[in-house]
Amino acid sequence: MVIIMIPNIVFAFKCPNGFHNAWGNKKVELLEQIGRFGCLALMIFNIPSTWFWFSSDEAFALYLIVNSVMVICYCLIWIICFKRNTVFWALALSIIPSFIFIFSGIMSHAIFLLLAAIIFAPCHIIISYKNAVLTNDMKFRNK
Repeated sequence: MVIIMIPNIVFAFKCPNGFHNAWGNKKVELLEQIGRFGCLALMIFNIPSTWFWFSSDEAFALYLIVNSVMVICYCLIWIICFKRNTVFWALALSIIPSFIFIFSGIMSHAIFLLLAAIIFAPCHIIISYKNAVLTNDMKFRNK
């Protein structure tokens, strides 16, 4: 979780004015934040009787390998596309963490993590997509 937060921290320092939310759907944003903080907390802290560990050592190894590859892909895409606000960049950087949270919830049998991920994923992806499209449309119109 720490590694996937590094690009977000760098972004906060490089862009102190923050992220311009062109879409502005408050209900979806609220659900996204509930899901996001739920996922972040539940990846670190486990609620007894709602988290059942991995079904085997192989499942745990698969979890580690897949999540490591996804985090590396996330960081590489972020580094390569940092200055570009494209739909690809927005979708990649929203789908990858969504996948990580859902996959982690499934593999670790963490019920609340999976529920938080199911709330987070569609909201995060649609917000990222809409903002990329609207921002690119505004740039195109201003030329």
